[in-house]
Amino acid sequence: MERKFQALRTPRTAGLVGIIFALLLAAAIVLVRVAVPDVPGNVGNAWVTNPSRRHTVQTALNLIPFAGIFFLWFMGAVRARIGEAEDQFFAMVFLGSGLLFVATLFGAAAAAGGLLVTADVSGAGSKLQGWSFGHHVTYSLLTTYAMRMAAVFTFSTSTIGQRLGVLPRWLSLVGYLVALTLLLVSGTIAWSELVFPMWALVVSLHILVAGLRAGPGPDVAS
Repeated sequence: MERKFQALRTPRTAGLVGIIFALLLAAAIVLVRVAVPDVPGNVGNAWVTNPSRRHTVQTALNLIPFAGIFFLWFMGAVRARIGEAEDQFFAMVFLGSGLLFVATLFGAAAAAGGLLVTADVSGAGSKLQGWSFGHHVTYSLLTTYAMRMAAVFTFSTSTIGQRLGVLPRWLSLVGYLVALTLLLVSGTIAWSELVFPMWALVVSLHILVAGLRAGPGPDVAS
């Protein structure tokens, strides 16, 4: 009976935690992009000496750990929904890319937090020690490494979902387009990182609606 309850609830759980993850990550990206422009020079340093912008960045950093936690739950729930029919190769890529995405996302947040704490707010933006290094590390981890891992995760999830019929064909195709966007332009076009939480939101809504439509089903064999 316990296995039956878990099997029936997994799709809804995946949908709910995926929606929360998507909203948290999107909010964090928007807050960082608004408060910390990805531009060189004193204009990009202005947020450090601006209390309002510093508070905005700190708020975004506080959202990142919760986004990562919900993403891990989302991964587990989606994998449980796929079940034993998953391909071992794509399952390994799915798991590895998801874990690396969370690791690099946390690394970017830690780098930004360290920059926020160690910045000398009493000096002018052009005199901030280590600003260029910290700014480059933060944006590289977020837009280059984390988003590339997100692209691999999106591709593997879309492939598994299409092969097993968990995702409709149109949603798998959207996933491939999102993966290409994250791979090719996430480091050069601002705000392109938002396609990943948007994709996760659409997938989560699909899983949630599919679970609600299915309703109670037959017993799951033990």
